[in-house]
Amino acid sequence: MTIHKEGYPTIIISFIVLGIIGSLFSYFLPDVLAGILNIILFGLFLFIVSFFRIPNRQLTKGKNQIICPADGKVVVIEEMVDDEYFHEKRIQVSIFMSPANVHVNRYPIDGSVVYSKYHPGKFLVAWHPKSSTENERHSTVIEFPGKGQLLVKQIAGALARRIKNYAVVGTQAQQDAELGFIKFGSRVDVLLPLGTNIKVNLDQAVQGGVTVLAEW
Repeated sequence: MTIHKEGYPTIIISFIVLGIIGSLFSYFLPDVLAGILNIILFGLFLFIVSFFRIPNRQLTKGKNQIICPADGKVVVIEEMVDDEYFHEKRIQVSIFMSPANVHVNRYPIDGSVVYSKYHPGKFLVAWHPKSSTENERHSTVIEFPGKGQLLVKQIAGALARRIKNYAVVGTQAQQDAELGFIKFGSRVDVLLPLGTNIKVNLDQAVQGGVTVLAEW
């Protein structure tokens, strides 16, 4: 396991702030109470560190396969009309990421990055139906030659207020390589062409870079 580069500033600041708070507890409070509170602070620090973890995994690769871009639980599988890029019907598969999930986002396919756009917005809870269109989000479209295009939408939630996206239009995406990172609870939508063979079910727990989301 390694720590994601996006986590180092947060981890350092948390270490300093929690260390100062713990020192104040030890100075002003009885030893037993200070000890209990410092254990809680240490647990909080470990949670913050674990949030930025990148576990060692055997990543899945397949030219005909579309791999889950994020860890979490599948909360939506439905047809919808995309008003941002395709302007036609698509299959939307949404993955909700809780604060306990790994928050690295990965490219689901190989291909060319043909669209990458950040949208400021609200911070509704990530499972809210309107979070896909009203929340802060970043959309990336990848084109797989001979197969089609898909859109990956990183959506901020009520806690997540910083989306990092590494996609650059005109560059080549590599399946399972890092697309970006979202701090704390959030959601990722994948918009697929109609007729795509969906391989996941509602409420299924999935792993980014491992679970097969769909097949062309």
